Amino acid sequence: MSVEAAPARERPAREEWDAAVRALRSLPAGASVLLACHVNPDGDALGSMLGVGLGLRYITGELGISRLEATFPGPLELPPPFDRLPGVELLVPAGAADPAPDAMIVFDAASIERLGELAGRLRTTPVGIVVDHHASNPGFGGINLVDPGAAATSVLAEGLLRRLAVPLDAQIAECLYVALATDTGSFKFASTTPAVHEFAARLIATGIPVGDVSRRLFDTRPVGAVRLFGVALARTAFERDGAGGLGLAWTYLTLDDLAEHGQPPAAVEALIDAVRCVEEADVACVVKPVRPDEWSVSLRSKGGVDVSRVAVELGGGGHRFAAGFSARGSVAGIIASIRDRLRASG
Repeated sequence: MSVEAAPARERPAREEWDAAVRALRSLPAGASVLLACHVNPDGDALGSMLGVGLGLRYITGELGISRLEATFPGPLELPPPFDRLPGVELLVPAGAADPAPDAMIVFDAASIERLGELAGRLRTTPVGIVVDHHASNPGFGGINLVDPGAAATSVLAEGLLRRLAVPLDAQIAECLYVALATDTGSFKFASTTPAVHEFAARLIATGIPVGDVSRRLFDTRPVGAVRLFGVALARTAFERDGAGGLGLAWTYLTLDDLAEHGQPPAAVEALIDAVRCVEEADVACVVKPVRPDEWSVSLRSKGGVDVSRVAVELGGGGHRFAAGFSARGSVAGIIASIRDRLRASG
């Protein structure tokens, strides 16, 4: 006699969704709501945050919101194509954002450390909601809408908007599509399921210009950035014995490199995708400059190594296949710390 498997637990649980909706519908009159995402935001972080921001803007009167802002730690710099996302007018510098919002919604941050100087606001806000899909997320919000099985944080963002009865329009859909497309590698990664394509179809059905959006995301780069990528790729080191014998490829850029080619730090977010193409390496790493002696580190794996474990140990987070963390010190020291943890994890 066969035994039917128990149904999988809904992620997040219905109670968590209900708590998030109830909290937002119970805000005091004239409430301030702050949306935030992680340092050096990518397409999923920005797209999810701005998509929800646009959705909340529809219902500010219904929810009693008088101040709605979006931000992220560090300089308020957006590289193309993210600078053309709908809703960018909601963005304010972190230092200018409300220091004591009535509610704060955090997007795509695997740990509270990824919020930098905004972490204190989340700790003290009356309503703190974390919307994320990283398996390493410990649940650091008062309400946690976290699903490690979701292909992108935008899946959770759309779930929140739907439960708030916000209809999808083309502007919201474009933000969520950018988030979904970037975090699935233009629908190439293993996280691309039938449900992902169904979600993308619903977004496309709103009338977003998919060809233009995809071209801006994946096939457009300033000549200075192209040359900068060339500098970084020429520096790529390959360690055949790295990552427990599965191979490690890594490279870096400096602030001087950025200045020489006239590019902001955010312009090299996509560099990791080029380094991860190294056939002989399971793990790819890019060390990117943020400020003097401060770096942002991206890690990718083809599946042999869980890079989120390495990132968590170094103060960051992520998924098995993609993770990151912030660091200080020298490039050599950062690579050595990664190398040691890869050896230990193997």
